[in-house]
Amino acid sequence: MDFMNSPIAWLAWTGLHMSPWKLIGLIGALMFGGRWLVQFIASKRHGKPVIPRAFWYMSLLGSVMTLSYFVFSQKQDSVGVIQNLFPAFTAAYSLYLDIKHRGWRRDRASH
Repeated sequence: MDFMNSPIAWLAWTGLHMSPWKLIGLIGALMFGGRWLVQFIASKRHGKPVIPRAFWYMSLLGSVMTLSYFVFSQKQDSVGVIQNLFPAFTAAYSLYLDIKHRGWRRDRASH
């Protein structure tokens, strides 16, 4: 068994049997889900629906991390690959459009 699919030894005392790939997948899933909290906070601050750039970064990074878990770990689940492939491309394109529209500096344009 390779390192990335072996249980992380220092987590054994907790009873958690987690490999580095599983940890990457879980962090990716938390990041992908946490983007909604970022969007909620930004909308609450502006008093209208807003999608901040951090939402797209979290979407892209979370999708790629979760996708890598389903592709490279022992899990190798085609449902997980398909489930995360489309959001990764959508987030990358939306991030591209956001940067193209507003530039790298956020103060050039409003939401």
